[in-house]
Amino acid sequence: MNINNLLKNKYFRFGVAVFIYILFVIWLRNFWFLLGIPVVYDIYVSRKVNWSFWKSRKKKNNVIVEWLDALIFAVVAVSLINIFLFQNYKIPTPSMEGSLLVGDHLYVSKTAYGPRAPNTPLAVPFLPNTVLGGKSYLEWIQRPYKRLKGFSPVKRDDIVVFNFPASDTVALEKSDHKLYAKGNFDYYDLIRDETYTLMMTDQARNNRTRPYQVYESYVRGQIAEKFDVETRPVDRRDNYIKRCVAIAGETLQVINNDVYINGQQQQEFEGIQRWHNVKTNGTPINPRSLEPFGIGKDLADVRNNPSYTFPISHKVADQIRVLPGVVSVEQVSIFTEGQYDRDIFPHTEAYPWNLEFYGPLTIPGKGMTVEVNVNTLPLYRRVIEAYEENDLDVKGDVIYINGEVATSYTFQMDYFFMMGDNRHNSADSRFWGFVPEDHIIGKPRLIWLSMDKEYGKIRWNRMFRIVKASR
Repeated sequence: MNINNLLKNKYFRFGVAVFIYILFVIWLRNFWFLLGIPVVYDIYVSRKVNWSFWKSRKKKNNVIVEWLDALIFAVVAVSLINIFLFQNYKIPTPSMEGSLLVGDHLYVSKTAYGPRAPNTPLAVPFLPNTVLGGKSYLEWIQRPYKRLKGFSPVKRDDIVVFNFPASDTVALEKSDHKLYAKGNFDYYDLIRDETYTLMMTDQARNNRTRPYQVYESYVRGQIAEKFDVETRPVDRRDNYIKRCVAIAGETLQVINNDVYINGQQQQEFEGIQRWHNVKTNGTPINPRSLEPFGIGKDLADVRNNPSYTFPISHKVADQIRVLPGVVSVEQVSIFTEGQYDRDIFPHTEAYPWNLEFYGPLTIPGKGMTVEVNVNTLPLYRRVIEAYEENDLDVKGDVIYINGEVATSYTFQMDYFFMMGDNRHNSADSRFWGFVPEDHIIGKPRLIWLSMDKEYGKIRWNRMFRIVKASR
């Protein structure tokens, strides 16, 4: 039997297919899928069932049927690739500048940390979560979290794509609501902003404030009337990309915008950006001279101004110092130690943290036990209640978890702390807390396209660049 006949032999093709299928089942670690072997046998050998029921086996199919067959195959193939191998991701915001730029299109590996089995498998492929005011997926089937074997766990300093934890609940604008611009809103930010606004209004008008919970309860009701409040499963939450600066079990602290892990200062990445004040002798800086540094038109195109503020790295700061007319370049400090910022997690004055001075904070890990009381609860309440789905109630100083008095809690998952490389311009874990392991999507490997829309050009020097976490 020559090679061509061998390749056409149905038993040989079945043997190859079933071998690959068994390897896939072993990787899935779900041996119920072995029940699919008879289906593979029928496809290649017995051919009793027409699995492509839209095609006829007895006569030549017309062009429409052939195109339909090709389309179905493409949709299934691309969907499986997106679930188990890789997906594309576009950088939408400047939070990772100057490591990754707005307009970078990334190949994100799902196999790096192991692909997740879908929580909500019933969905229309390639569509966003919300289409024409409705969901593009069905929650009739809800699968528990399961991750297949990957090449490595998430490591400190890795750049990671993940589902945004705070988008488990979003406020979708109703068509008759005119108070806000059209769009979706972070439900928790909306509650905090409206609650504090109400408190300050009450203080200004009546010279009084009631407990925060009183205003919050009222605001929740108002938001429910003004918006369609929608909850989303983990795999249907927004995608974010940040750098993992601390993993489970580590203690993180930010001092004057420098990150410390377990008391040791994090080594500086070349692309880390902070706000710097640039002073000139009165001569305006030519915006074109700033273009090579990745400074956008909105920041660079400022005329007749002796003082500028740019988000730049220390390396770029040194290069700008030698530009004609530049007198000095100094890093900007916005906050002081102990200055409370209500937008910063855990959003309580008991932890007076801010963007530049944060922590110390211990990152939860699977099997780790922490003391639970009214002082520590703000740090771990969302983990216990939302991410690990326990019933939690507080009565006075007594905490109840699943109906029982609790003085400690043991975590069920690993968690991570993510920060953007553009340290002064990144909505990251400093604002919304920990990222659970079941939210991890993958690791960016390659920039395959980079579009600079501000200057209307392709960044050819970034094409097919490997994304590295190393310094």
